[in-house]
Amino acid sequence: MAPADTDQLSISLLTREYPPSIYGGAGVHVAQLVPQLRKLIDVDVQCMGEPREGATAHAENYPEGANAALRVFGADLSMVAAIPQVDLVHSHTWYANLAGHLAGLFHDIPHVVSAHSLEPHRPWKAEQLGGGYRLSSWAEKTAFEAADAVIAVSSGMRNDTLDSYTNLDPDKVHVVKNGIDTEEFKPDPGTGIVKQLGIDLDKPSVVFVGRITRQKGLIHLVRAAENFDPETQVVLLAGAPDTPEIAQQIGDAFAHLQSSRGNVLWIEEMLPRGHVRQVLSHATVFACPSVYEPLGIVNLEAMACETAVVATAVGGIPEVVVDGVTGYLVPYDPMQADDPAAVAAFEEDFAAKINSLTSDPDKARQFGLAGRQRCIEEFDWSKIAAETVKVYRRALEVHQS
Repeated sequence: MAPADTDQLSISLLTREYPPSIYGGAGVHVAQLVPQLRKLIDVDVQCMGEPREGATAHAENYPEGANAALRVFGADLSMVAAIPQVDLVHSHTWYANLAGHLAGLFHDIPHVVSAHSLEPHRPWKAEQLGGGYRLSSWAEKTAFEAADAVIAVSSGMRNDTLDSYTNLDPDKVHVVKNGIDTEEFKPDPGTGIVKQLGIDLDKPSVVFVGRITRQKGLIHLVRAAENFDPETQVVLLAGAPDTPEIAQQIGDAFAHLQSSRGNVLWIEEMLPRGHVRQVLSHATVFACPSVYEPLGIVNLEAMACETAVVATAVGGIPEVVVDGVTGYLVPYDPMQADDPAAVAAFEEDFAAKINSLTSDPDKARQFGLAGRQRCIEEFDWSKIAAETVKVYRRALEVHQS
């Protein structure tokens, strides 16, 4: 079904996360992208979970009591049935990829996929989803290889996508990076929240924000912190562990860190975004020890708050953090993840980079200023929305050819 007038383009955007229920980078992406897209085209949103304003929500409750992946598939089928007459569907993450694929077939319209992460690069999810990981992997592979266009959130992600799905035509894979709202995330001079949380403003601090999952590499940061300068505070805004096993691992490592050095604070509940913004604004360094990261919106959030970043040089992170300009990058080789000596060397290197900034606040401040400027110049959401619409139009051409 081709639009009579492509200037009046209409799409249905399919996602698991949508405000106010956001827990990951893909949800942040969707929340920021949709308002900008709506300035350019007509956008319907189909999401999962409880009913909410601005979207049609589909419960993940069928089949009742089934594996989580099967219940997601049930919501996917509900999405397909609810999609209105549109020119194109755009799905985000494996949770919605099956809905996008089936909707494209059912309505004979193009399907665009956004590649926020790749299941082949997250094998640890097998312990979280069990047999559901094989289903999520199948849904992603099927949708990607049949899509009329794939949007990769970084050049690194584009390379990983083509390596993982060799049947994909490279001409169908486009890079449109994630963005940051620099009016929402900007330096917050207030101190009420940080003081309430127990952060000492007279000491340097290293902040982590993220879920407790293998991907985010929190265990490496906790171990590296054993070698941080004694006066440096470690502030972890970390919750929602993927499995009881990783929760136990982090809990044990944190308890050891707390007993050996002190100056550590672990906040497990999810804070409002405004609270996170203030914590980031007063941090000396933001730490991103991820072992896999297609882009890393959280690094952009820290940079927009004028905070220096120390991050692993994996995935799309080097396209965000400029080594020696907005922070430091620490090499990490996923192929050596089972080598204790290589992992220990990485953690020591990470600690050394952190210490070099907590001991040099002027350098950290310089990096922070450069980081915000980079966010303003390179990662504006209005620019990203316009680039996304160009991909939609290209997908329409591909589908009609």
